[in-house]
Amino acid sequence: MTDTYNSIVSLRAIRDYQERPVSETDLGALLEAGRQTGSSKNSQNWSFVVVDDRAQLDAIVEAGDFTVPVRNAPMLICLVQEPDGYEFDTGRIAQNMMLAADALGLATSSIALHRDEMMRDILGLPAGARCRYAITVGYPTPSAGPRKMGGRKPMESLVHRNTYGG
Repeated sequence: MTDTYNSIVSLRAIRDYQERPVSETDLGALLEAGRQTGSSKNSQNWSFVVVDDRAQLDAIVEAGDFTVPVRNAPMLICLVQEPDGYEFDTGRIAQNMMLAADALGLATSSIALHRDEMMRDILGLPAGARCRYAITVGYPTPSAGPRKMGGRKPMESLVHRNTYGG
């Protein structure tokens, strides 16, 4: 198997971060990985809001239901879906950034933000833009431990051929 394939199948969410800030070099590499992501019709209807201000991070915690990793992270990259953007493209950006972060020795976790209006106010988003997803970013703590595969459903329960159930 290739290194790329192994990176994909071994990627895990890590939610324990060192207190040190993410370097500008590493941040730039993550943002470039996001910028280079393919998009539907090459529309690139997205933007990024990098949040490293603790008060701003604490406000964002209230905009989702499972946001404890935001409290622990030194940085959050908010993935903004611009008007006429596609949610699928946002997921592609997140995965690219998370794989790039892993290659750089950074830890990430995906975050769903459930309160669109709250996020619009917190980030000062223009009309029609929304932020439903973000990724926490930081250097993993030594106690984060080795990356272990969580339980996965058996392949035969996930894959159907030609029709659902086929």
